[in-house]
Amino acid sequence: MEEHRKDYLSWDEYFMGIALLSSMRSKDPSTQVGACIVDSDKKVVSIGYNGMPRGIDDDKIPWGHGEGLESKYLYVCHAEFNAILNARGGSNLRGCTIYVTLFPCNECAKAIIQTGIKELVYLSDKYAGGTIYLASRKLLEMAGVKVRAYEGKALEIKTK
Repeated sequence: MEEHRKDYLSWDEYFMGIALLSSMRSKDPSTQVGACIVDSDKKVVSIGYNGMPRGIDDDKIPWGHGEGLESKYLYVCHAEFNAILNARGGSNLRGCTIYVTLFPCNECAKAIIQTGIKELVYLSDKYAGGTIYLASRKLLEMAGVKVRAYEGKALEIKTK
């Protein structure tokens, strides 16, 4: 009897790969982020990426790091927020795991907590020392959300 192949993707690699592929939909010139929400049966419940709200013309909003109304940060929906809002039929996310390519900000952490997501797996934590990310970690810890760094093999999907 022939053995099955050994180089297949683990569940973490598979779901982080979906998050990474989703990030490639982002039109943000500097930071592309993706998210994938998975239930306890290993089914994808929702995906999202950072981008403008539905119906907003991407060409009429600034994509730079400008000041005031010229800053993209006032307009862009984060990947985690989009994944939560994109859940089909307002799916119950209680007990789900969210895979994200970039550790979430404090606002997304609040949304993760409020929906009952129980675990967060992140690929990058490049802003770890920033105040909003420190607050995010504190919120997630206080709420009992399990947080862990992605430890799978390096994925070969290329982003900017």
